[in-house]
Amino acid sequence: MKRRQKWTESPLLSLCLLLIVAAALGGCATKTSFAPVRLIPPDQLTGVQTKTIRNVTVSVAILTDEQARTHFGVDLGGDGLQALWMKVRNGRNGRLWFIQNTLDPDLYTADEAALMMQDHLSKDEYDILHQHFRDESIRVAIEAHTITEGFVFLPRVEGGRYVDIRLTGDAYQVEEAKLAETAATGRPSDIEIWELRFGFALPLPDGEFDYERLDTDHTYAGMELPDLTLEELRLALEQLPCCAMDEAGKNNADPLNLVIVGESADLLNALTRSGWSFTHRISINTVGRMIGSAIKDEAYPVAPVSSLFVFDRKQDFALQRARSNISQRNHMRFWMAPYTYQGRQVWVGQISRDIGIKLSAKSPSLTTHVIDPEMDLAREYLLHSLLAEGFVKHFGFVTGSTVAPRTQPASNLTGDPYFSDGMRLVIILSPDPIPLVEIRSLQWEQSSKPVAEAQSEQAERYVRPIEIEEN
Repeated sequence: MKRRQKWTESPLLSLCLLLIVAAALGGCATKTSFAPVRLIPPDQLTGVQTKTIRNVTVSVAILTDEQARTHFGVDLGGDGLQALWMKVRNGRNGRLWFIQNTLDPDLYTADEAALMMQDHLSKDEYDILHQHFRDESIRVAIEAHTITEGFVFLPRVEGGRYVDIRLTGDAYQVEEAKLAETAATGRPSDIEIWELRFGFALPLPDGEFDYERLDTDHTYAGMELPDLTLEELRLALEQLPCCAMDEAGKNNADPLNLVIVGESADLLNALTRSGWSFTHRISINTVGRMIGSAIKDEAYPVAPVSSLFVFDRKQDFALQRARSNISQRNHMRFWMAPYTYQGRQVWVGQISRDIGIKLSAKSPSLTTHVIDPEMDLAREYLLHSLLAEGFVKHFGFVTGSTVAPRTQPASNLTGDPYFSDGMRLVIILSPDPIPLVEIRSLQWEQSSKPVAEAQSEQAERYVRPIEIEEN
């Protein structure tokens, strides 16, 4: 049997695509040697965020590639690194320990980061840089009544990242600190062995991300949006179109199978903390990079998502969870609805899982992803990722999406088949993490059983009553 040729195996097409990539990416920066260091004062950093819990204040910011080049004298971004600045004001009577691994298990020590720069530095430059990296690193032990600041070296990400700072008390100093605080205040001390968690969603704009154009104050400018009751919300969600549409509004695209209630800042915070990444807009640069990633079978964690339409406009923003190459990812699109619930924004969404890439004249990039036909698994994946991080206050399901059994699948704009129970997942966000025991069901509709709905009768042999196994 003749093997079907992959589209990336066409020499002429590959050559054309490589030329596009070269043109789009030709201006990328290259590594440079050591330059004089000009320390950037914290008050000149951009995007600083600060939170206070129990007399402990943490401030964080991520240096841009340009700021890192100035502050450290080398191109951190060119070697796949980012510098996170931290400041901890410990107003308590006990020492705190900064648990670095929870920030990122793949973080780099100062010596590791310096060694990555060694190949393009002289020995004298490397020795200076090596000590500079050590001196600029934040200490792990945060002493009582001190302000401690410094940097952590992280793997470079684009678009933004969720920063999880965890500080714990010092066990053997607790009793001593209790006595000191009680003597000073005349009141029983509240010092104990505890963990303080500071979460920050830090955007890293580069001019290409779709979230940079998100302006919810003007999405429905001049309109007074109705604030719905819970039952009114359910009815409104059931009456939404089954699917997103093409730009002409004539053809159904992927099903609208997701609704999240929450302000945009809370939504982005919850999703980035749960491992979702921002996406680039479609442009000459991003299309060239996407084609190049497809040819080389590489990852592009913030790759553009094609435009679909709801409420007579393309998605307000999209997010994704990328895999090791560009052909595999989970992704979702969101549109802000023209109503609110309890004063909070309502976001109508579409989520699916990409499992491959194919050529398509219907896409501005001339390529499109192939979706996983088991559509409801992507919906469950999102629910589980938010449940795991504690950002779900209520959840439930409503009807209104496309009902398509496995034996009679529906298809999207590019002809990919899919099957679904036709339910929409509805999540009411908690702005801050809550325990699983506090999550409540909306008790609306019952969804299908993911995985099971795709299986044949043969799979029933793997589910049997206990008494059969025991006999």
